[in-house]
Amino acid sequence: MSKTSRRSFLRTGLAGAAGVVALRPSVYPQSLVKNDRNIITRKLGRTGLTVPVISFGVMRADNPALCKAAYDNGITMFDTANGYQNGNNEQMLGNIFKDLPRESIIVETKVKAAGVGNDGGPTSQTTGEDFIEKFNVSLGRLKLEYVDTLFVHGVSNPELLEHKPILAALDKLRKQKKVRFIGFSTHSNMAAVINAAADSRNWDVILTSYNFRLNNLDEVNSAIKKAASAGAGIVAMKTMAGGGFMDKEKTRPVNASAALKWALSNEDICTAIPGMTTFDHLDANLKVLEDISMTEQDKKDILAAATLQGMFCSGCNGCSGQCPSGLPVQELMRAYMYAYGYSNPSLAYSLLGELGTGPAPCMNCDTCTVSCRSNFRVREKITDISRLVNVPSDFIV
Repeated sequence: MSKTSRRSFLRTGLAGAAGVVALRPSVYPQSLVKNDRNIITRKLGRTGLTVPVISFGVMRADNPALCKAAYDNGITMFDTANGYQNGNNEQMLGNIFKDLPRESIIVETKVKAAGVGNDGGPTSQTTGEDFIEKFNVSLGRLKLEYVDTLFVHGVSNPELLEHKPILAALDKLRKQKKVRFIGFSTHSNMAAVINAAADSRNWDVILTSYNFRLNNLDEVNSAIKKAASAGAGIVAMKTMAGGGFMDKEKTRPVNASAALKWALSNEDICTAIPGMTTFDHLDANLKVLEDISMTEQDKKDILAAATLQGMFCSGCNGCSGQCPSGLPVQELMRAYMYAYGYSNPSLAYSLLGELGTGPAPCMNCDTCTVSCRSNFRVREKITDISRLVNVPSDFIV
């Protein structure tokens, strides 16, 4: 691929989804400063922590002033991960946290267990030593002596929750007082994973995808209720059902505030971690932080959006085992969502690298036999997103 064609691809294709990056101010607008906010809080399960109903999903944020503005306006819980922005996300937060009273912030990070198979289960390569090594790197970046919650990142198979090397690693880190509470995040097969966690009662906090687009909402709600009753604190992510827009062309925006309010209308949800990259995002979320009641317009917008196909893979696991080539269909749908819904081709590129499915995984199939409950054209989406593999990493923004 020539340099010219690469640039053209990025301009018109995947990276074009990122849109124009505006210059960010080095300090936040004074209009955000408000000293008398009536912040809504909830208890984070058996941790006993009091958290604002809106926390900060820092994954895509790269502006320290935005993070500091959130803190100054009452958002005290920050969610990051070892792999976000190749470690720069944790590093940025560490440079902020070093100047703040430790007791004034709640910090959670995530570490992905090594060697997890395509079925989400552990293998002989899923070791506690690797997990601890990665976490210690995260702790150093964050410039902290401990994190409040450490998550096992991206659990889709209940077997991983019972893997003794990972459980032993988590126990060791707690005994060393480097971790206060343990949890896991889940993007797919959520109901089964959350139910298993509720039965084991080993897990303090659960971070799960949760939005109005879930096609197995009753199952997920039942699992969340069970886990919350067992004492787990439930944190919601992906509340906007795939990003800021319902379509690849970005003509149908999601009412983000309505989506957040919808998620928080479930009282078993302790807090949500919407991603914020602009001060406008923060301003909108601060309004929800003080008022989670849904207006009639909010309800209409949610109902209208629910009728659209959207780009969010609900992680229902209905496609599991359907692909004759054994492709991880759910994960590939998630990569598509990252690129087009979240306008984050870098995150999609990283996930595709982990999956190792290559630039044309569907080339040997004339007809796709995968049936999607969300009616996605699976082969079309996989073919589209997989083109990103051929783009040099230095072109990905």
